[in-house]
Amino acid sequence: MRAYVVSDHGTEPKVQDIAEPRPGPGQVLIRIKACGLNFGDLLIINGTYQDTPALPFTLGMEIAGVVEALGDGVTSPAIGTRVAVFEGSGGLAEAGCFDAARCVEIPPSMPFEEAAGFIVAYGTSHLALTDRARLAKGERLLVLGAAGGVGLTAVELGAAMGAEVIAVARGAEKLAVAKAAGATHLLDSDTADIRAEVKALGGADVVYDAVGGDGFKAAMRATNPGGRIIVIGFASGDVPQIPANHLLVKNIDAIGFYWGGYMKWAPERLARSLSDLMAMYADGKLSPHIGATRPLDQTTEALELLRARKVSGKVVVTM
Repeated sequence: MRAYVVSDHGTEPKVQDIAEPRPGPGQVLIRIKACGLNFGDLLIINGTYQDTPALPFTLGMEIAGVVEALGDGVTSPAIGTRVAVFEGSGGLAEAGCFDAARCVEIPPSMPFEEAAGFIVAYGTSHLALTDRARLAKGERLLVLGAAGGVGLTAVELGAAMGAEVIAVARGAEKLAVAKAAGATHLLDSDTADIRAEVKALGGADVVYDAVGGDGFKAAMRATNPGGRIIVIGFASGDVPQIPANHLLVKNIDAIGFYWGGYMKWAPERLARSLSDLMAMYADGKLSPHIGATRPLDQTTEALELLRARKVSGKVVVTM
């Protein structure tokens, strides 16, 4: 089968022919239809991600496809089931073996392209806003990187939870996407004085930041007393240093959030969140935004779209 393989850190992965795997105990073999790309994939290529597999490995964390074979001890999901699954690697291939317990059945109405871009983005925002930030109806939510893969879902879910959403993104086109997802206020990150304009709107009660850098610093200064700042990631490449005295004076919570960590220490909360999200999708309450799709042979180009932040929503590779 064909797979997009990382042979060495810092070198460009390539599509190679490799042996098709067979499921071991507790695993299922999935005929992969689509794979969602994530910022973490770029870090894994360079060996700087917190959970980087041993070399060589097939890239791709977020997978959607059809169960084709079961390993020993597996009774569910059944052969023929349409599923999505998050793993550390293995998704950018025509088939792969994954832990059966991590598979989530997807609604019949959900296309594989949407399923492949759903779990991480929506799962991250849902657990971050509900479990960690305790976002309440009527609060003001500031989303940095609001047109990105996870940021856009934070806008959509925040609006669905009754928050007043301030979306920060680059350019009119991306801001229009954020508005369509439910944002009330739009700020262009290239031109807006984030601190001044957010304070003029009444300040932020919750900040959702997947970007870091100067945007984080400005957002922190615009956070209301008693507010919460959720640290999702650092797409800008700049990890801000948080002045503890500012947290103290304004009674602000700085909250770290790593969605993948829940699989190790609170899998039941992650499973409950994903179940709620799939139900919301089936009820027509969520509309995933796929910014671009590319075939497996164009995975390098797809990763470059992600790296350059040239598209809004998710980038998905199809098989």
